[in-house]
Amino acid sequence: MRTLRTTALSAVAAAALVASALAGSTSPAVAAPSPDLSLTHVTAHLQQLQSIATANGGNRATGRPGYRASLDWVKAKLDAAGYTTQVQSFSTSSGTSYNLVADWPGGDAEHVVMTGAHLDSVAAGPGINDNGTGSAAVLEAALAWAASGNTPRNHLRFAWWGAEEQGLLGSNRYMSTLPTADKDRIDLYMNYDMVGSPNPGYFVYDDNPAGNGARDAMTAYYTSKGIPWEYIDVQGRSDHASFRSYGIPTTGMYSGGEVIKTSAQAQKWGGTAGTAFDPCYHRSCDTMSNINTTALDRNIDMIGHMVWLYADKDFGTTLPPTTPPAGANLLANAGFESGAASWTGTTGAITSNTGRPARTGSWKAWLGGNGATSTESVAQSVTIPAAATAASLSYWIRTDTAESGSTAYDTLKVQVVSGTTTTTLKTFSNVGTSATYAQFSHSLLAYRGKTVTVKFLMTEDSSLQTSFVVDDTSVTSS
Repeated sequence: MRTLRTTALSAVAAAALVASALAGSTSPAVAAPSPDLSLTHVTAHLQQLQSIATANGGNRATGRPGYRASLDWVKAKLDAAGYTTQVQSFSTSSGTSYNLVADWPGGDAEHVVMTGAHLDSVAAGPGINDNGTGSAAVLEAALAWAASGNTPRNHLRFAWWGAEEQGLLGSNRYMSTLPTADKDRIDLYMNYDMVGSPNPGYFVYDDNPAGNGARDAMTAYYTSKGIPWEYIDVQGRSDHASFRSYGIPTTGMYSGGEVIKTSAQAQKWGGTAGTAFDPCYHRSCDTMSNINTTALDRNIDMIGHMVWLYADKDFGTTLPPTTPPAGANLLANAGFESGAASWTGTTGAITSNTGRPARTGSWKAWLGGNGATSTESVAQSVTIPAAATAASLSYWIRTDTAESGSTAYDTLKVQVVSGTTTTTLKTFSNVGTSATYAQFSHSLLAYRGKTVTVKFLMTEDSSLQTSFVVDDTSVTSS
């Protein structure tokens, strides 16, 4: 993966879902139960990539012999399994690089499901986690499908990209040269970049939530297995971005890179707080010893599940929306740890600036504190389920001010916007501030069956500052 500042994430679903339910009752059953992909086989693939790197200067980087040797080896495995393979060459500043694309015969050519990973490492090391794990997992999913005897409804295509580490050059080249009619045939692209980090997390791309339900199918799979997950906005930092830029639905999974695991994440996932998810990210120590086999085993089975599920997805059917599980947070990026992802409003209001503390994590919405006439806001739309018997908005807030006296010069209004009607649920001001976080909740049951906008609106006057810091928001229903 290209260098990524991870800024997780959203709330984890509290109740289990079965992934098949996400497809809706009108979706056909998959051709076969989701596979248990072989960790032994994937480990063998990784050992082969390690051997290739060792024999070729210690890396598999674009323009280096280790990259072409890796591609030739993967291609030979796919050819032997019955895939139709194509190698696409292109020039980079480091020399010639290559994409490998493999198509499984059959399936509806008007509905293509693609699964991909970048095959190149950085020059500093063999790249076994980044991205040998994703490449090996996608390879094993392709080989397992070939051996399954299943006939897919949709056309399956797998890809291994070159020069991702130089700026997504391979996937960009593929998409820029693909005819428009062929782009339009791709219903989904799934990207797997680093899926076996040694101090792992389980991060699902918070991308295209309406994109054929794939993001939600992935989170439902993890939830059904009792594996906590978090959303992440990887933006343009991996190969899915080359597809997303053309309007193609995408999703993916990431187990973490150079960013430090928090105490809350270590409590949830195990591992070591205060240490990077992958301490060997882009380093020579990214070898076979830099893998967490439990995470790898879980993630390869998830990848197999997604391939099997979408091989038989009926893309011609508009499915009804799924009902969120009771207690699930309906807000995305509710703790602001993905920065401004999923929120609208004032640029810079959602921040990791250490001038005011977050309640948890590093990010929060810091409204005000300017000491000048200003108006700032953050907002997000949310749908309250029609069948809800209870629904509430909750949030934590701390305030501090340089104002004095009992006049409310600066205010923060917590609002719900429904159509043309704006309702203020609570108003905070510079009067009675508290630098200790406190939680507040308000019923939203009156809005069941409606899509409303939750909004935090700050107005500050021209004199002394008041800071309103909001964190750990939620909208839940039952």
